[in-house]
Amino acid sequence: MQITVSGKQVELSDALRTRVGQQLDIITGKFFDHAMEAHVTFSRARSFFTCDINLHAGRGLMVRGEGEAADANAAFDDAAEHIAKRLRRYRRRMSDHARDTLPRERPEPARQYVLRQAEEEPHQAAGETTQAMTYATVVAEHPAEISRLSVSDAVMRMDLADQPVLMFRNSTSGELNVVYRRSDGHIGWIDPAGA
Repeated sequence: MQITVSGKQVELSDALRTRVGQQLDIITGKFFDHAMEAHVTFSRARSFFTCDINLHAGRGLMVRGEGEAADANAAFDDAAEHIAKRLRRYRRRMSDHARDTLPRERPEPARQYVLRQAEEEPHQAAGETTQAMTYATVVAEHPAEISRLSVSDAVMRMDLADQPVLMFRNSTSGELNVVYRRSDGHIGWIDPAGA
């Protein structure tokens, strides 16, 4: 597994980098034959350290964990515990029998874009500000995949990746669906086939 360990305004020791690599190998080895890559970022916020782990555990499976503590090692332990808990939950739901009976369809390729919000421009005559008639600018573009999943599997993947929204192709209807986390903490589901 390829592991990238970086620090934002934090000096990282070689011992910490080695420990992170060994611990992530142990955690992923328990649940997967081989994980693809991991990005671990340490930063400092006032009097504590934060650790953010983004793990590409398998095809179409991203897992995210965050931790914070008084020192970098404890922050990593907290984030690694979140990763292990999410992987354990995923593994429990995907038993060997279920994995063997799932259809082996490839996910559809897609593109994910990050757009910059349109800026306000001052109005020339009265000194008021009005919304400019410009369109949003593409800031970043990433490859993405739209997998064929059941609704419960889509919710599980959304939770594993700690994302607010996930688009997927419903395995029952074949239609594009969206699950999202609502502001009240519940999960919302958009199904155009149900209309």
